[in-house]
Amino acid sequence: VYSGRIVRLADFKSKFVDSRNIDVWLPESYDKAANKKSFSVLYFNDGQMLYDSSITWNHQEWGVDETMTSLISKNKIRECIVVGIWNGGKNRHSEFCPQKPFDKLPEAYKDSLLKEGSRNNGDRLFNADILSDNYLHFIVAELKPTIDSMFRTQRNKSSTFIAGSSMGGLISLYAICEYPDVFGGAICMSTHWPLIFSTENNSFPEKMFDFMRNNLPDPAHHKIYFDYGNQTLDALYPSFQEQADKIMMEKGYGKKSWQTLFFDGDDHSEKSWNRRLHAPFEFMLGK
Repeated sequence: VYSGRIVRLADFKSKFVDSRNIDVWLPESYDKAANKKSFSVLYFNDGQMLYDSSITWNHQEWGVDETMTSLISKNKIRECIVVGIWNGGKNRHSEFCPQKPFDKLPEAYKDSLLKEGSRNNGDRLFNADILSDNYLHFIVAELKPTIDSMFRTQRNKSSTFIAGSSMGGLISLYAICEYPDVFGGAICMSTHWPLIFSTENNSFPEKMFDFMRNNLPDPAHHKIYFDYGNQTLDALYPSFQEQADKIMMEKGYGKKSWQTLFFDGDDHSEKSWNRRLHAPFEFMLGK
């Protein structure tokens, strides 16, 4: 890593989802002998993509350690531990698909998505039933208590955040709605509102927006960040993000509790998310 160090919890076992690696990044200040303070914690989906491009499928990375270190050194954000949760591989879409909005879809449409939904390369999207409620329960009931027991963490919601991009952004939004007493902030970059790769006759966004109307947490005690580009897969998002922004305003979110940024020309990739990662970090963790 660029600075600090990573503690890997290899093959972390769960009663709710398949086991996976957890990579915990500790800032340099964590190990200083005179520094026994506790730290905020950012739980990050797709954890294998955060630090090392040599091990990722597309040879790209978020560069979380570089961005965190730079902003901390400039005294722009609070010091923070980052918990990178590796995704479930073939079950990623099933784990990251918000379950309650999905359950509101017509039965025939749900069945067709689960059986026939595919990526652009023809691979199946869903290799299991929807697992997102189990996935969040794993984070809240198993992973967070372990992290809190092993490291010097601030355990209150105002110091606990969750982040991700694409489907990882969708599950981060779902997480803060489902567990508002656990997460005080959610970073949702290039949120994949359509769930699949087509917007035609796609009723999932409508169900997700209904869920937001009924379940967004209190803006007085929570912060939510969105962003999006307009190239490659991000080209699908502008109209959906406009609808989401209207709901945020309807529910009382304002400048202190919510930010949506548009990055003209950005595509759907770790390179784009890396370039603009300072923005959500400063909004969510700014001093």
